[in-house]
Amino acid sequence: MAARSAPNCHLRLEWVYGYRGHQCRNNLYYTAAKEIVYFVAGVGVVYSPREHRQKFYRGHSDDIISLALHPERVLVATGQVGKEPYICVWDSYTVQTVSVLKDVHTHGIACLAFDLDGQRLVSVGLDSKNAVCVWDWKRGKMLSMAPGHTDRIFDISWDLYQPNKLVSCGVKHIKFWSLCGNALTPKRGVFGKTGDLQTILCLACARDELTYSGALSGDIYVWKGINLIRTIQGAHAAGIFSMNACEEGFATGGRDGCIRLWDLTFKPITVIDLRETDQGYKGLSVRSVCWRGDHILVGTQDSEIFEIVVHERNKPFLIMQGHCEGELWALAIHPTKPLAVTGSDDRSVRIWSLVDHALIARCNMEEPIRCAAVNVDGIHLALGMKDGSFTVLRVRDMTEVVHIKDRKEAIHELKYSPDGMYLAVGCNDGSVDIYGVAQRYKKFGECVGSVSFITHLDWSSDSRYLQTNDGNGKRLFYRMPGGKEVTNKEEIKGVHWASWTCVSGLEVNGIWPKYSDTNDINSVDGNYIGQVLVTADDYGIVKLFRYPCLRKGAKFKKYIGHSAHVTNVRWSHDYQWVISIGGADHSVFQWKFIPERKLKDALHIAPQESLADSNSDESDSDLSDVPELDSEIEQETQLTYRRQVYKEDLPQLKEQYKEKQKSGTSKRRERAPGNSIRLHFVHGYRGYDCRSNLFYTQIGEIVYHVAAVAVIYNRQQNTQRFYLGHDDDILCLAIHPLKDYVATGQVGRDPSVHIWDTETVKPLSILKGYHQYGVCAVDFSADGKRLASVGIDDGHTIVLWDWKKGEKLSVARGSKDKIFVVKMNPYVPDKLITAGIKHMKFWRRAGGGLIGRKGYIGTLGKNDTMMCAVYGWTEEMAFSGTSTGDVCIWRDIFLVKTVKAHDGPVFSMHALEKGFVTGGKDGVVALWDDSFERCLKTYAIKRAALAPGSKGLLLEDNPSIRAISLGHGHILVGTKNGEILEVDKSGPITLLVQGHMEGEVWGLATHPYLPICATVSDDKTLRIWDLSPSHCMLAVRKLKKGGRCCCFSPDGKALAVGLNDGSFLMANADTLEDLVSFHHRKDIISDIRFSPGSGKYLAVASHDSFVDIYNVMSSKRVGICKGATSYITHIDWDIRGKLLQVNTGAKEQLFFEAPRGKKQTIPSVEVEKLGWASWTSVLGLCCEGIWPVIGEVTDVTASCLTSDKMILATGDDLGFVKLFRYPAKGKFGKFKRYVAHSAHVTNVRWTYDDSMLVTLGGADMSLMVWTNEMEGYREKRPYDSEESDIDSEEDGGYDSDVTRENEVSYTIRALSTNIRPMFGIKPHLQQKEPSIDERPPVSRAPPQPEKLQTNNVGKKKRPVEDLVLELVFGYRGRDCRNNVHYLNDGDDIIYHTASVGILHNVATGTQSFYQEHNDDILCLTVNQHPKFINIVATGQVGDSADMSATAPSIHIWDAMNKQTLSILRCYHSKGVCAVSFSATGKLLLSVGLDPEHTITIWRWQEGAKIASRAGHNQRIFVAEFRPDSDSQFVSVGVKHVKFWTLAGRALLSKKGLLSTLEDARMQTMLAVAFGANNLTFTGTISGDVCVWKDHILCRIVARAHNGPVFAMYTTLRDGLIVTGGKERPSKEGGAVKLWDQELRRCRAFRLETGQVTDCVRSVCRGKGKILVGTRNAEIIEVGEKNAACNILVNGHVDGPIWGLATHPSRDFFLSAAEDGTVRLWDIADKKMLNKVNLGHAARTVCYSPGGDMVAIGMKNGEFIILLVSSLKIWGKKRDRRCAIHDIRFSPDSRFLAVGSSENSVDFYDLTLGPTLNRISYCKDIPSFVIQMDFSADSRYLQVSTGCYKRHVYEVPSGKHLMDQAAINRITWATWTSILGDEVMGIWSRHAERADVNCACVSHSGISLVTGDDFGMVKLFDFPCPEKFAKHKRFLGHSPHVTNIRFTSGDRHVISAGGDDCSLFVWKCVHMLH
Repeated sequence: MAARSAPNCHLRLEWVYGYRGHQCRNNLYYTAAKEIVYFVAGVGVVYSPREHRQKFYRGHSDDIISLALHPERVLVATGQVGKEPYICVWDSYTVQTVSVLKDVHTHGIACLAFDLDGQRLVSVGLDSKNAVCVWDWKRGKMLSMAPGHTDRIFDISWDLYQPNKLVSCGVKHIKFWSLCGNALTPKRGVFGKTGDLQTILCLACARDELTYSGALSGDIYVWKGINLIRTIQGAHAAGIFSMNACEEGFATGGRDGCIRLWDLTFKPITVIDLRETDQGYKGLSVRSVCWRGDHILVGTQDSEIFEIVVHERNKPFLIMQGHCEGELWALAIHPTKPLAVTGSDDRSVRIWSLVDHALIARCNMEEPIRCAAVNVDGIHLALGMKDGSFTVLRVRDMTEVVHIKDRKEAIHELKYSPDGMYLAVGCNDGSVDIYGVAQRYKKFGECVGSVSFITHLDWSSDSRYLQTNDGNGKRLFYRMPGGKEVTNKEEIKGVHWASWTCVSGLEVNGIWPKYSDTNDINSVDGNYIGQVLVTADDYGIVKLFRYPCLRKGAKFKKYIGHSAHVTNVRWSHDYQWVISIGGADHSVFQWKFIPERKLKDALHIAPQESLADSNSDESDSDLSDVPELDSEIEQETQLTYRRQVYKEDLPQLKEQYKEKQKSGTSKRRERAPGNSIRLHFVHGYRGYDCRSNLFYTQIGEIVYHVAAVAVIYNRQQNTQRFYLGHDDDILCLAIHPLKDYVATGQVGRDPSVHIWDTETVKPLSILKGYHQYGVCAVDFSADGKRLASVGIDDGHTIVLWDWKKGEKLSVARGSKDKIFVVKMNPYVPDKLITAGIKHMKFWRRAGGGLIGRKGYIGTLGKNDTMMCAVYGWTEEMAFSGTSTGDVCIWRDIFLVKTVKAHDGPVFSMHALEKGFVTGGKDGVVALWDDSFERCLKTYAIKRAALAPGSKGLLLEDNPSIRAISLGHGHILVGTKNGEILEVDKSGPITLLVQGHMEGEVWGLATHPYLPICATVSDDKTLRIWDLSPSHCMLAVRKLKKGGRCCCFSPDGKALAVGLNDGSFLMANADTLEDLVSFHHRKDIISDIRFSPGSGKYLAVASHDSFVDIYNVMSSKRVGICKGATSYITHIDWDIRGKLLQVNTGAKEQLFFEAPRGKKQTIPSVEVEKLGWASWTSVLGLCCEGIWPVIGEVTDVTASCLTSDKMILATGDDLGFVKLFRYPAKGKFGKFKRYVAHSAHVTNVRWTYDDSMLVTLGGADMSLMVWTNEMEGYREKRPYDSEESDIDSEEDGGYDSDVTRENEVSYTIRALSTNIRPMFGIKPHLQQKEPSIDERPPVSRAPPQPEKLQTNNVGKKKRPVEDLVLELVFGYRGRDCRNNVHYLNDGDDIIYHTASVGILHNVATGTQSFYQEHNDDILCLTVNQHPKFINIVATGQVGDSADMSATAPSIHIWDAMNKQTLSILRCYHSKGVCAVSFSATGKLLLSVGLDPEHTITIWRWQEGAKIASRAGHNQRIFVAEFRPDSDSQFVSVGVKHVKFWTLAGRALLSKKGLLSTLEDARMQTMLAVAFGANNLTFTGTISGDVCVWKDHILCRIVARAHNGPVFAMYTTLRDGLIVTGGKERPSKEGGAVKLWDQELRRCRAFRLETGQVTDCVRSVCRGKGKILVGTRNAEIIEVGEKNAACNILVNGHVDGPIWGLATHPSRDFFLSAAEDGTVRLWDIADKKMLNKVNLGHAARTVCYSPGGDMVAIGMKNGEFIILLVSSLKIWGKKRDRRCAIHDIRFSPDSRFLAVGSSENSVDFYDLTLGPTLNRISYCKDIPSFVIQMDFSADSRYLQVSTGCYKRHVYEVPSGKHLMDQAAINRITWATWTSILGDEVMGIWSRHAERADVNCACVSHSGISLVTGDDFGMVKLFDFPCPEKFAKHKRFLGHSPHVTNIRFTSGDRHVISAGGDDCSLFVWKCVHMLH
């Protein structure tokens, strides 16, 4: 029996030998107290060299691999490996945890670093993306995260001289990070030509943006910004592993064993070569250095720590050493001295002094050592080797005695016999050899019984026997010294063993868990004197058991510290210490043994601090098994709250099923019924599995919960109000200290806690995201600001919340068994207790974690199950009630005493000012004094004590008490039977609420003419309830069996009840006494019905699949209905009482004739025409529509039709009550649905006059009464019903613009592919053919002519050095909206195109740009709050939501100075399509393009995400905050309008409700605006505007526009609303309208743009002006007074813009685009001068050399020549059917060359006049033409083609010129070709999918610009024949730059965009000479 409890002694870690140098670096530092901090295995060590003392930090559960020191040098951060690794920040002085950071990284934490002031910590994970994460470590909160690199990161550091900058380095990279908002953005370091791209191992940051880094080659690389500026060659001979910065400079340490010191500018000071010092050795490698003043600490690869004093640098002091490399297995203890011997795979044997804590001898062997033993006289030391040999040394001088090799496999165990005569050597080949010691180790015998390797040996005390264990777990015995196996067990029985180190055998059975056959225990050692056994296992745990322990699964104490397997463990010779050694961690742990008698003095060390995670609760049971659990608690622990289907899963399920069901819903379905129901009263209280869930509110109302409803009960008026925000069972309830707010927790897959106000019954905050399956306990802190919650997941997670913000503060795993209660300390907000099954824990908060300590029971009690707990009168005192009826009193974590309080469990306790009140299973309420010394008074809950006039009936005396609360002079008591009672202090008891007890409730009947109903339940009671205002239970009767159904007779006098055993009875409805009973069936009676009229017959349906018909008067069975194939579920009579309708479990609908029971077949169409006396059937045509879309996972269990046959109410398995119009024909009828019940609704019944609906919850045991509200009677209230499952098909019509916007697919630049259908091999991959006349390098031939004719010959040529964006012509209006706004009182406007935000001055037209976005901007909004003036938010396209640089992001920036204030990387994959600021300007809302169209709310200044939720399954176009709110917003989209509330961290939504207006249908909504009094206006696709009050549609403004209403704007100052739509201009109509505040009257404005249709995409209103952005890329200002239009911005409507031409002498240029226009732009005046509509898409345009003519090539093959002066057509021609790609005038103006996609170039002679007859064309062009250039003399034409080949032709003959030498001599007039050797360098390495599209050489002939498919403009030198030439890049365009040109004089570069339809004008910055 002894082994049933853990031993009473204890181990304390005293010393750890070793230091982790392998695979770690930078892990050794001086603390502020001059102590040394480092780590080994899973322990943080703080070593004081002065006192030679160690302190240990043991908060980790696995190997520590990284360490960082806080700048103040007291706090330490350590990171570990593991599946769910965490970071601990701890105090090196007290070695207590300060904060725990977890739940982010996986695999392990590779690096850590604090920032300059120590507020933030950065960590790098070991996951595949090497995630980088920044923490606010004090709050335990992650601030930002990003993928670090594709390969390992070795070091990371904050830049200590620049805020928010970091540097990381690793395998072949270094990255420079900036942190803004929540976005970490990296830039890769550029190695350039200065150094080789190589692995960087360590780094340090210095002033002036300098970074020093140590490379694998031993060089030091110096970086400025992101560029490598110099290298310090050969700083070390090999890799530099560590670099440490201090005040004096830098110290570096490398693989060459050297330490170098450098000054602050990195000039060398000195070198210390450790290999050359007296302690040094070959191969010494430095892993960590720390330089402080004149001391240097060095950690080596081989687990040594040196301390060097600088002025005696050749005498390093060795302060710690340990084993290194390989595994450590060998351990032996000296028989007479405090010495331990260890031997390892590193081939060294070491002797340690346990008293001095030091290494005293070391000797290196030839082979790895696997085991060791010392002879009894302490002279010989035997070592077993891995190669099968063993060696014997003399202990005193380590000299060899013998070396013997008899075996080939490793020797794993050897032991000397107790008499010192023999040595037994166990080998991995399964044999044990016996050698004689005195005979120079001659072999005496061998034991060969084992077939597996030998693991353990023990000798008998008389040295005559040997026992062995082997790898198969076999235990064998041998006679010594011969080695004969002993098979006779009797012979062994009396043997006394000298030592016990075997893991199998009767005496150590208990060390194995009960049900496992694992062999993971490596070592055991028995202490016979202390009767304890110590074991070591594969999980890094050392355990203490009692010895002997005979029964499996014995209790133990366990100690963590080793990380992986502990390979060996031994007692010291005098049993003072335990020595354990770690295999992979090479460490030796020395534990002090504290026997029982000394424990008292050592109490302060008992509770080991541990993070709950590292402390599996298996059996830390310090105590014996608990006595049998109380039956009630037993029942409760069996309860499972899992659901097959969670409510959260319904939307996805619906979607899946909808896909399948697409076809079935074509019929136009009935609208949902006009009537609605409202919850009126609930009978029931959840007491059977919940405790302490009943309270008085401030004003004396009573709050409690049942099913999914929280109830506020007013006992004076006997009325109830309800909080209906939950959608599943509520399991716990707590009240705020001020008694006005309540927290309730529910069941769910991701269950939530709601905090709500008892007065308004509205949610204040909803907390979710950290629990699973359900929340079973909640508690508020004393200041009411925090909330603790406990989940019912397997680890019973505890979460501490700041509930108002909805933020998780801390989280921890609670216990593997159920936790019943959590209580927060009223005095210290950071402390709390949890109590539960065999569990009492005291917690304190540490950052993001909680640290728990088990209650320490000592000898006072036993480890009981705690049912309740409270804090007492000081912060130390706590009290808990146990399952055995005791109250435990705790001080700090120690049990001080126990007091017997109740018979049976104490379920509830409550602390008062001066005492306590407790309640228990015994039904007694006890009042106690403040120290539980005296019981002052008891109240027994008995019928006799009921006050006169108390309504209802107490079911039994002394019900089990589950909740107690005091207040208002009364004691409030909740019982297990579902009753709530109020006990007056003087004794009388009033019954307030009651419901059924445990067990399902199914039977329900309403009275034929009175407002009463009857219920019958599995709790074996039949009850009658009053539904009139008295709301009480009128009568109750106990039954022998539970019942399933009941029914009143038509005259209301009799009541029939069907029972679960197949019997039924008829009782008097008034007295409930039996009239008659029958028992004909074996199975449950499922339905029972009197026939209508006189009630002559009684039909009784059973689960035996029969319906019996009885004659009521004669009490005889007269008929049996047979023919059902499954159990019967429902029966109904027809009006005449002649026909029965029957439903069965197999979904059959059958008909039987009464009274004989003959089966009838009735066609389904006829069924409806028959008059039915009642309708409770769920099958048939009339109710086809009640089955939901997800009918496969849920059943409709009940239905009931009103007597006027209009409305069918149903109840289903998911707890929904729904109303349908009757008959509900066609699939998936529309309905209203109500949530209040939690799981199945088992029955629903209308009362006789249809005024009320009564519903029953099966598992929630509640009876709910709803009032029926007729159509039109609508009072405002929260949580109305949701409408139907499937949206209507009609959505208000089709519009091309809406469809286009909905279907645009946004790709990020990095993934864009080529815009032209090119084929062939890219230029930089083509093999170059050697040219025949490659000239010799020095030649007398004339010099090569110029490549390009240059037109500014006289001047000095100056290359273009930089491009600066000066103007952008374009605005993104085609698929974005609400993206043009006024700033600065209308002086400026802000808008966007491509990836630039544009600030445009209205008066001057000057523009400035925000260019930080790296991809297209999709949305823009301006902060309206005066505190955030000119603050703009823009959202962009992105890739997947992986938080990397290509993830979608939102930038918040200052429009005037273009400073980025915050960047929010979002989880919206694909892109951000809408943003909106809240009223205070502090919150930002964003909507994603991801499939769920996620809506997220941010606190943008901190970069913190507050809340996020899936918005809708189809596109959301706009979401906007109400202008006066920070919590209310509205989203609109495809068939969608939702009204949202932000509560804490949760987003609650209500769908817009249409049913109030006839024929209203949910259309696609496009825009939203707001009015006073909660009015919302939404613009629809059909041109109507819907007006909503709250979330209910109250009117429709029909045809506000003729087409879709795309934009709406609410003016904040006067409330007027502007709408913009798509209309044809007409006299009275206009595409822009200004409305009054209620959208009653309007004034229309026409946009004078000359378009056929105006389509407005954005509206904004300033002072007297309306700003309009159109689909046609115009931005127009409209005056409100005079309606005058002023076009501010023009742009092409559709792209790509293919054609671009600059004027030969002026600052004009032309552009031609897909929209069929050619436009003339003036750079100086910053505007469009003219535009020509061609009627066809234009592809190319060109000026003649004199600038007097313009040629335009069209997509249809036609070309036109215009005269510039008059814009008249000079000539036009169409010789081709396909697009003209380029058109060129020859420099002498004689020829026109026209290149097309028909692989042709045609020549026309212009001197022949405008007839334009083709004179010739070029032959055999291999592919379509891209660009053409004439030579300066007009004799040649170069053509670049779609197969990456460039050809040269003669003009005008068209002959192909093949001679390369001749080509090389041509001087070209222009160069726009992307092909040719001269421009080889423009092709980039990354052009697999994308191409360079265009190029242009400057007029000076020395600069070249290109545009490519990635949207980049690049600037090169010309010519650039080298591959991958150096260049500068300029971003701004969307994917595909289609054309690019220099203007005259190289003053500007114009680039034309493909996707963005925009023209960018860049100013050229020339190099100065």
